[in-house]
Amino acid sequence: MDVATNTVEVYDSTLRDGAQAEGISYSLDDKLLILRRLDALGVHYVEGGWPNPTNPKDLAFFAAARRLGLRTRVTAFGSTRRASRRPADDPTLATLLKAETSVVCVFGKSWLLHVTEALRIDPAANLELIEDSVAYLVAKGREVIYDAEHFFDGYRDDPAYALSSLLAAQRGGARLVALCDTNGGTLPSEVSRVVAAVAPQLRVPFGIHAHNDSGVAVANTLAAVELGATQVQGTFNGYGERCGNANLCAVLPNLELKLGKTSIGRQRLPELMEFSRFLSEVANVYHDHRQPFVGESAFAHKGGVHIDAMTKNPASYEHCEPAVVGNQRRFLLSDQSGSTTIAGKLARVYPGLDKRDGAVQSLLMEVKRLEHEGYQFEAAEGSFELMARRVLGSYRDRFRLVSYRTIIRRTGLATEDAEAIVKVDVDGQTHHTVGEGDGPVNALDRALRKALQVAFPAINDVRLEDYKVRVLSSSDGTAAKVRVLIESSDGVDVWGTVGVSENIIDASWIALADSLHYKLMKDTLAAPDPMATRQVDTGESGT
Repeated sequence: MDVATNTVEVYDSTLRDGAQAEGISYSLDDKLLILRRLDALGVHYVEGGWPNPTNPKDLAFFAAARRLGLRTRVTAFGSTRRASRRPADDPTLATLLKAETSVVCVFGKSWLLHVTEALRIDPAANLELIEDSVAYLVAKGREVIYDAEHFFDGYRDDPAYALSSLLAAQRGGARLVALCDTNGGTLPSEVSRVVAAVAPQLRVPFGIHAHNDSGVAVANTLAAVELGATQVQGTFNGYGERCGNANLCAVLPNLELKLGKTSIGRQRLPELMEFSRFLSEVANVYHDHRQPFVGESAFAHKGGVHIDAMTKNPASYEHCEPAVVGNQRRFLLSDQSGSTTIAGKLARVYPGLDKRDGAVQSLLMEVKRLEHEGYQFEAAEGSFELMARRVLGSYRDRFRLVSYRTIIRRTGLATEDAEAIVKVDVDGQTHHTVGEGDGPVNALDRALRKALQVAFPAINDVRLEDYKVRVLSSSDGTAAKVRVLIESSDGVDVWGTVGVSENIIDASWIALADSLHYKLMKDTLAAPDPMATRQVDTGESGT
C-alpha cells in the first residue's frame, strides 16, 4: 500500500465509544448538537452509534442526521453477522443498512481467545463470517471500515491468525482496516513492532484504534501514524469505557504540529479548546484542566524561575504557542511566585510596571504572607487585583463591613431557615438589612446585596457560579482553617475571590464581599495614571 500520503483521516467515536464512559449519557438532542459541532470542526467520520431495534435513540439519531446536510461522513457501527445466520438474514447487518449511512464500521474477532471462548466457533468459520459480512455490506453500496477488535492481543497470541482476520476483511472489500488495542494494554514499542510487520502485507489502508488503560493511547496512535496509519480513531476529551480512548484533543495537534500531517487542518486547531469545553458542558462532566493542549493548566506557569524565563522567551517552558490550539498562557500566583510573576499579573492594569519596583516587592511579600495563612490566588485573581490596587493606593473600597450576625433555626433533624443581619457603611451612612436564605452563606449574600443595591444597582447583575470549601488543616478538627473559593459572573466577565478563616461563615463573607468589591471596581475604575510616572527602584543611584 502507498503510505506517502500526508493526510490522516479523523474518525471520531465520541458519540458511541465516548458514551460508554461511566457517568456520561447523551440525549438525542445532545448527540445532534455534538454532531453539528464535529462537522464544523472538520472531522472526517463521526461514528453515530450502534443502531439496533432495542436502541430507538440511535435509530432516531441516524434519521435526523440525514437531514442535516453535513460534510462529515456519519457512520453506523455494528458487529459482523452471527455465526448461525447468513448475511442476508442477519438482524445486525439489516439494521446497519436501515441506518442508511454511506459508511458502516463493523468489528470482528482477531483474537483466538474470543473466537473459541466468546463466539465458540471454529477459527475458520470466524474468518468466513468476517469476509462475507463485509462483502454483503459492500454489495449494498456501503463503504466499509473494519475494526479488528483485540488485534494486538490477538497478534501477541497468534500472529498468523490475527493477520488472517485483516486479510479476510480485505478480501471482502473493506476500504480500510483498523488495528484495535481494545484492552488498552499494549505499549508503544510493541505497537510499532506489530504495525511494522503487518503494514507491508496489506493492500488497503489501515488505521489505529487505541484505548487508554495503560495511559499510552495517544502515544500508540502516533506510533502507528509514523508507520503508515492513515486513519486515527478516538474520542474528544478521551471519553470512553474504563479509562477511555485515545484523546483526539491531544492526537490532532500532535499530528499537525509535531508530525507535519494534515488532519482537521491547522486553521481549525484554534477551535480545539473551546470545543473541548463545550463537550464537557454537554456531557455534564468536569473539564479536565490538566489535559495537554486544551486544559486550562496546559500553559499555566507557577514557578518564579519558569515565569522569569517565560517573559524573556516563551519557548523556554512551552512546547507550542497556546493560541495555536485556542488556549492562553497564564502566570499563577502562589508562594512560589517571584517578582516577575507579580509584574506580569499587573501588566493589564499597570502596563510597563518593572519587576524591580518597590511596590512589586511589597505585593510579592504580601502574597507570600497570605498564602502562608492559607490563601490561594491561582483561582482567585479577582481577590489578587483588589489586594494589589488597595496596596498601591489606586482603589478604595466602596463599602465597609460594620458587623454581621447569622441565625439558624433548626427543629429536630431539619434546618428550617437561616437569617443574616448585616450592617455596612457606604460613604458614611450605615445600611442595616436582614436577609433569609437556604443557609447562613446564602442569607449573608442576600442581606449584603439588599444593603448595597440602592447605591450600587450593578451588583444585581452578579451571580454566584461556584462555591468551594476546603479544610486546610484537618488535624485541628473543628478548629481547622477553611478556604472558601467563589466564582462570580456578571454575564460578561468571570472572576474568582477567596477567603480564609477558622470560621467558615467568616471565610465565606470575605470571599462574597470581595466578589462585589471586584464588580464595583471593574465597572468604575480604569488603570490609574499615577503608575505611569512611578519611580522605579533599580538599586542603582542616579538615572
